[in-house]
Parts: sequence; structure tokens; C-alpha cells
Amino acid sequence: MMKDKETPLVKIMFRFYSNVLDEWIIETVWAQPINTAKGLYKIENIPFYAAVAYGDIVFAKYNRKEQALVYKETIEYSENSTIQVIILDKSIETNDVIDLFTNLSCEVEHYSDGYFVINVIAEQNYFPIKAKLTEQQKKGVLDYAEACLSYKHQQDEE
Repeated sequence: MMKDKETPLVKIMFRFYSNVLDEWIIETVWAQPINTAKGLYKIENIPFYAAVAYGDIVFAKYNRKEQALVYKETIEYSENSTIQVIILDKSIETNDVIDLFTNLSCEVEHYSDGYFVINVIAEQNYFPIKAKLTEQQKKGVLDYAEACLSYKHQQDEE
């Protein structure tokens, strides 16, 4: 695939129904154009809610009504995983919990006080991260969702 290194990032809109929030959600995610003629883009940030991962190649199409590029489907999976984390114990600082995962070499994107997402890169063993998530969940510190868990990281759990 041809990729122009000078091409600026674009935003892709994701629209989906959230069972957790019980409403329709719109999220925009930064992407690198890979082949605009074919509608191919590479996700360039950790999504907060959308069920894709950093590095995934997606197909998006311009929608005149929305006046935006709109996600249609994932074409190629990066094998990275996206984990959503919500802090349940309000007496604990969000940054202190984030530190638990950055100390495990995770990339983290802080959304708001009490909520952040983790990008687990493909080469990383998910088992110690999952163990830390589960440990903190059992302590009542946090809850989490594996929004986009790669096949490789599913194998790390076994």
C-alpha cells in the first residue's frame, strides 16, 4: 500500500450504540491516510470508546450528511489491544492507578478523572497486565472492559 509520509492525520467518526451508557455515541479518532482512493486509514491514537485498536487499518467513507469520514469496517487488525478502565474507588487518584500500568510498559490515554484507556502493543505479554487489572478489580479499585482484545492477547490469558 502506498503511503505519503507528508499526508496530515485526519479524523474518522465512529457512531455506535453503547450498552453501558444506554445511548448512541459518536467518537472521532485520528488516522493516517494509507490509500484514500480505497478509503483505507491507519488508526493513530487509542480510542476511548470505539472497538478498534491503535494501528488497525480501517475502511472509512466520506458521509455528506455527517460532513465527516465515517468508519465502515476494520480491514486489518494491528494485534494491539484496547482496554477501558474506570476508577470505582473515588478516594484513589486516577494518575496513581495509571502509574500501575505505565510501570508495566503500557501506553495510556487519560480521558477524564476516573476514566482512561490502555493500549497493549502486539509484542507485549498481556498476562501480567490482565493480572494487575483483575487484582485491582477484586480490591474494588477499578472495573475494566477489553474493548478490543487481539487474538494474540487472548492466547496470553490461557
